Amino acid sequence: MGAQKSIHAGKAKIDLNVDFTHKLCAVMMLPQFRDFGSPVSLIIGSLHLNHPNLFGKSEKLDVSWDKGLYDSSFSIAFRRPRPEWLAQQAFSLQYSMSPEIGVHGVPAENFSRTASGGVNLCRFSVGMDLNESASSHWSSKTSVKFEHVSPVDDNWRSISRDLEGFPLTCSGNSYDNMIVLKQESRFTKANDQNFTRLTFQIEQGIPVLSKWIIFNRFKFAGSKGVKLGPALLLTSLTGGSIVGDMAPHQAFAIGGPGSVRGYGEGAVGTGRSCLVGNTEMTLPLGKMFEGAVFCDFGTDLDSGCHVPGDPAMRHGKPGRGLSLGCGLRFKSSSGQVRVDYAVNTFEQGTLYYTISTVLP
Repeated sequence: MGAQKSIHAGKAKIDLNVDFTHKLCAVMMLPQFRDFGSPVSLIIGSLHLNHPNLFGKSEKLDVSWDKGLYDSSFSIAFRRPRPEWLAQQAFSLQYSMSPEIGVHGVPAENFSRTASGGVNLCRFSVGMDLNESASSHWSSKTSVKFEHVSPVDDNWRSISRDLEGFPLTCSGNSYDNMIVLKQESRFTKANDQNFTRLTFQIEQGIPVLSKWIIFNRFKFAGSKGVKLGPALLLTSLTGGSIVGDMAPHQAFAIGGPGSVRGYGEGAVGTGRSCLVGNTEMTLPLGKMFEGAVFCDFGTDLDSGCHVPGDPAMRHGKPGRGLSLGCGLRFKSSSGQVRVDYAVNTFEQGTLYYTISTVLP
């Protein structure tokens, strides 16, 4: 069920979007890594409130709340206009609760699925973003935020150790605090025959207090698309590394539909470093359909043992993985439906079904 309503307040227009759905078939369609306590837990919903002129000077306020089957999030963002030659400011506050299966999940069914390890994360952050004006093909964003991360069990009770007694935080307490300064740069160039995208991101943990996390985290992502007649060949490479203090929940999780298909989330490995490569070729099968073949590969670069508590070794993760697969894409005016079937190195097949409301 969904509803959209516009409310006029003076000269301003407030857009209110509500979506509330009861997922009765969720148990049949999704991997069950946690028991559903009652039919109410199968309800998912979202609420979005947008005000484009809060104080009469084009200030924008966005409020959103989303509830999934296993997670929920709430966020507030406030943006005020500035001259084009100055960086655009945005103030944000976010709170989320979600299962931590990428690092602490247990691989199952020949690593094609990840079951709950009884660890969930509550995250709270507040801070400011600065978006620099785009120059040629480059754009950049700088942010500084305070982050509070607290592990909880499946009953949402605060915990500091996992089921095997290993610490879940860097501080040793039931939470980690940090001030994170992040710089992100993006490069995009495209024409009718090919496109190139690059992203570089650096995060620095600033030790305001002695027990706060001090770290430096680097991530990159690059993709290249080339038209080969009617077909499109897309290759991408992503990776990263972290040095300094580290909590297990900060590790890079390898595996899953956004990483190496055919594996559960984090089922390939979790490490201080990672490298993931994807190659996919799509070919039109008509006006509305496309066929695809793909190959994914990922590795933790032998860094899994350097994650506190070594959760990858304790859960038997291989540290590297390869998958092959094929898929079907259906395009419509409202979005794209993707169906992928991937087989991992343990000859276990997995079917993925996703709906995107925004066409790529």
